[in-house]
Amino acid sequence: MKKKLVVLTGAGISAESGIKTFRDAGGLWEGHDVMEVASYDGWLQNKALVLDFYNQRRRQLQEVSPNQGHYTLAELEADFEVHIITQNVDNLHEQAGSSKVLHLHGELLKVSSDCNPPNQILDWTADLHIGDTDAQGIQLRPHIVWFGEMVPALEKAVSITQQADYLAVIGTSLQVYPAAGLMHYAHSAVPVFYIDPKPATIYDLQNPLEIIPMTATEGVPYLKEKLRYLL
Repeated sequence: MKKKLVVLTGAGISAESGIKTFRDAGGLWEGHDVMEVASYDGWLQNKALVLDFYNQRRRQLQEVSPNQGHYTLAELEADFEVHIITQNVDNLHEQAGSSKVLHLHGELLKVSSDCNPPNQILDWTADLHIGDTDAQGIQLRPHIVWFGEMVPALEKAVSITQQADYLAVIGTSLQVYPAAGLMHYAHSAVPVFYIDPKPATIYDLQNPLEIIPMTATEGVPYLKEKLRYLL
């Protein structure tokens, strides 16, 4: 039976493919305060602005490709049962070939009914407009978990993390909760590998920890070689 490698990924791995992150711009996302375009209050105040913002992100996603970090994680499935838990809303992990990907914060290429819980979740690659509705006539919204909203996938993510034999944390500032707290659910004997060119300080972590101060494109191939010696 293959050992279980659980991988937590953040914006850093997608940034290397050309997807911009708001934390690198002082809390601005393409010139917008993040709460204008990534909160339910922002949605209620200006649906047109929010839809335009995510339409642009959706178009951008179709212009970028997975990088070596994404591809190497997919390659690791040859030796490990790899579960990726990502804060990213793009589909670059899936494009690279990873088969078990859990999106904590939703998916850019999906839309859902503007009700809780949503009546429908639909695949969506085109622009989304005011007037686009589900089968019950309810406006569709980006299928994104906005700031202040519950994280529906969190319970499943916790369960996966608790079963890890190895844990890798890649390209995250460890500032967005509850995602940043997931690593604390791993058994205390589980080795943790933290890949980031500017690693944050990890507090209260009892696990064996190796910090790999590299980008994902450099650090994930390094991790792959290191894990081979642990098999």
